[in-house]
Amino acid sequence: MHRTIKLALIGAFAVSAIPAAAQEFSLRLHTLLPPVAAPPKTFLIPWTEKLAKESGGKLKVGFFGPMTLGGTPPQLVDQARDGVVDIVWTLPGYTAGRFPKSSVFELPFLHTSAEATTMAIQDFADKHLKDEYKDYHVLLLHAHGGSLFMMREKAVQKVEDFRGLKIRTATSAGALFLKTLGAVPLGMPVPEVGPAMAKGVIDGTMLPYEIAPSQKMQDLATYFVTLSGPQPRMNTSMFAFLMNKASYAKLPADLKKVIDANSGRNLAPTAGKNWDQIEIGGQKVMASKDKNKFLQIPPAEVARMRELAKPALAQWVADMKAKGFNGDELLRDAQTLITKYSK
Repeated sequence: MHRTIKLALIGAFAVSAIPAAAQEFSLRLHTLLPPVAAPPKTFLIPWTEKLAKESGGKLKVGFFGPMTLGGTPPQLVDQARDGVVDIVWTLPGYTAGRFPKSSVFELPFLHTSAEATTMAIQDFADKHLKDEYKDYHVLLLHAHGGSLFMMREKAVQKVEDFRGLKIRTATSAGALFLKTLGAVPLGMPVPEVGPAMAKGVIDGTMLPYEIAPSQKMQDLATYFVTLSGPQPRMNTSMFAFLMNKASYAKLPADLKKVIDANSGRNLAPTAGKNWDQIEIGGQKVMASKDKNKFLQIPPAEVARMRELAKPALAQWVADMKAKGFNGDELLRDAQTLITKYSK
């Protein structure tokens, strides 16, 4: 018995004596989309593979989606904060009120492209969002290509066409604007959009092309509607790639360097370009069905929509002020930064 205990102690000592830099670390990345959807396939999974390669196989990040580790999409931010998982990729807008300043990028008529808005978010976050994400090790905040209207039966071409229509939006900022059009906004995560469209719970949805194939929009929608002019998408959504702080802290210095080299400003240009690129593939899938029609809202109606957006923007500013934030400055900075990176 004494010999067994002695061998066990020797074995335990041998394991503890392995330098931290030589150990392998396994992390879990949890998200709401399946691996076949464009964002995991073109960005998240390649990111995990890049980390494994650059760490010499010592850093292994397993991909888990959609919600295979339990919970609901709005709970992902808590899973990362509380250490239920190590990393999540999600939308802050799914948890209304939790990340109020971040929602400025989801307001109408700010967004231009995924790349420009994503780069703007980096500067904005440095100035305004450190407190909002203090409970996380932030890997990246970014935008997608922007939302267009995907409608079942009605070709929305003027403001009056929106009245009474039930339209899905991902965020409270999107809901604010849809109300000004006379529409009935319904908030729901992406995985619920396809079933809601199929059952007629919603008349249409605001989505980018890249995610539309995963929700069978090529079959469920008939009209795909953008805006005429320099901002063809009504708005965008902001995404958060977040890591549990303790999960990051436990890594040795060399593996932290690998994470850092693939985070923040080092990752933002790749993410922005990726989301602009995958829009093209998604649109091709939508165009594969002869029934589908692609329309633009005429310039005069877009001008009316811009006017209608003003009270919604003012309401957002007022809501920020009620929370103790300088809403005017937040909106102005977001607009200025997007313009800067759109040149």
